[in-house]
Amino acid sequence: MKKKLVLGLASVLIVAVAGWWWNGAGERMAAKNAKPANATAGAPAGNAPPALVTLATAERQDVPVTVQVNGSVVSLNSVDLRPQVTNTVAAVHVKEGQFVKEGQLLFTLDDRNDQANLARARAQQKRDEATMADLERQYKRSQELLAQNFISKSATDATLSQLEAQRAAVAADRAAVQSAQVALGYATLRAPIAGRIGAVNIYPGTLVQPTLSLVTITQLDPIAVSFPVPEANLQDLLAAARSRSKVEALVSGRKEPLTGVLNFVDNTVDPQIGTVRAKAVFDNADQSLWPGQFVGTRITVRTLSGATVVPAAALMMLSDGASLYVVDEAKEAKRRKVQVLYTFGTKVAVSGVAPGEQVVIEGSQNVRPGGKVRVDKKPAPAGTTGVTPGSAASSDSQTPRERA
Repeated sequence: MKKKLVLGLASVLIVAVAGWWWNGAGERMAAKNAKPANATAGAPAGNAPPALVTLATAERQDVPVTVQVNGSVVSLNSVDLRPQVTNTVAAVHVKEGQFVKEGQLLFTLDDRNDQANLARARAQQKRDEATMADLERQYKRSQELLAQNFISKSATDATLSQLEAQRAAVAADRAAVQSAQVALGYATLRAPIAGRIGAVNIYPGTLVQPTLSLVTITQLDPIAVSFPVPEANLQDLLAAARSRSKVEALVSGRKEPLTGVLNFVDNTVDPQIGTVRAKAVFDNADQSLWPGQFVGTRITVRTLSGATVVPAAALMMLSDGASLYVVDEAKEAKRRKVQVLYTFGTKVAVSGVAPGEQVVIEGSQNVRPGGKVRVDKKPAPAGTTGVTPGSAASSDSQTPRERA
């Protein structure tokens, strides 16, 4: 009985010791496994490897603000020539497509009736002038007889009345002659402006009337280009018009643009599309511009003097606005908010960055604010000013004053 009790106590003791050892070993194993994880979680961000980036130098330069839109060529003057009377065409003196000078004879109408009316009016004028001359002599003679008391004053007054009536008749005859001359002038149609005539569908013998267009004359030199400008540039456009700024027309097939002068800005803004119509005048002696032709137009409305310019690839458009990464001498990247002033080509003028500072143009997706970076040695993309370690371009990180 005593022997069984001793064996039972020994068994309980062995189980207790084995449980204590097993629990201690598990805790030691868990502590060992948890230590690296805790160390990694508590490690500082600065221990992360530097991000691989490509840099470019912010530059200072004068940036012209240019508006480039499509425009259309319009003539400064275009005349639709019509007859003022109903008559028959006697002769056509021009060919379609011909260039004519101002005052050049284009068409002649049948003027026989007008010639006869003019001759009749002149004959009537001469007859009345002869009668007036006879009455003037009678009146002069009656004044002499009145002075000698051979006739009464009433007889002299009667002669004077006849003379004045005849003078009025002569004045009416002169007006009739002038009217006949005007009617005769309608028989000849001359070019009111210099230009190029269009299609001619009128031939000798055609009966024409005031509702019929004989030909259209279009001025080609000088000529104008009409183009729309966004209303955001309206004030700059008005200032450019006051200074008669230059406008370039980009014509297909020509290597060099044509240069004209801005001379007109419309008095209203189109509310539907938000643009204002402008017009520039170009010399067109070689007929490079043709009415109705579509051309590209480019005008510099103002200039940003001494603006800071960076590659457009450096910008990051985030929810709080535009920003970029600036890298200091310690190769630490800092995110900086900027304001975009003007974009041109692959570059952009911004405020918030000083000339000479280094900005990230590639690899910004791997950069963290305050994190370290390392510069990629490959050449920068075309159109950017890249910086690689040890290259000559790295001296551009200095400001203009430091380089001086």
